[in-house]
Amino acid sequence: MPDTSLHHARMADLLQAARNGDQARLADLVDELTPLLWQVARAQGLDRDTSSDVVQTAWLKLLGAIGEIRSPMALTSWLVTVTRREAWRVRNATRMEVPAKDVLFAELPDLGPTPEERRVKVEGIRQLWTAVSTLSDRCQQLLRIIAFTRRPDYDTVSAALGMPKGSIGPTRGRCLAKLRDALSADFAEES
Repeated sequence: MPDTSLHHARMADLLQAARNGDQARLADLVDELTPLLWQVARAQGLDRDTSSDVVQTAWLKLLGAIGEIRSPMALTSWLVTVTRREAWRVRNATRMEVPAKDVLFAELPDLGPTPEERRVKVEGIRQLWTAVSTLSDRCQQLLRIIAFTRRPDYDTVSAALGMPKGSIGPTRGRCLAKLRDALSADFAEES
């Protein structure tokens, strides 16, 4: 049985347990597939907060349709499709949200980071993503999936990227080395 079949079978087992009310298996399902869904949303050009909302919406849609999924073996594909469609819908929405300007908020103290701390953090993030953007598409996709999960499941990564499970670790190592080199070069230019 190929690795992708094992992945689909595992997802189907988790889905069936979740249908039967097993909250721990539902949590396992969310932990395992959220990095993939996050990458799908980000690949549609959405920012971090919007991607987070899109992924959350995909999970809510699954909960609403959990008893109606006819093919549990296709759960990953179903969630990817829902996430991609939701990302398209959000991205193409033409309505503009206007922030509330309530005077009550003006009186609250700002307990967040100082402007300098925010600037340093934003600059570091900008440098990181600039360096990531210099990598190949494959490296970018792989690093996005791996960056947002505690322990990447190689079956899920293999299915998402269409790469052999055995090449994920070495590819990841090469991608991280290229990223490290790009960041080092960027740092050297600033010094």
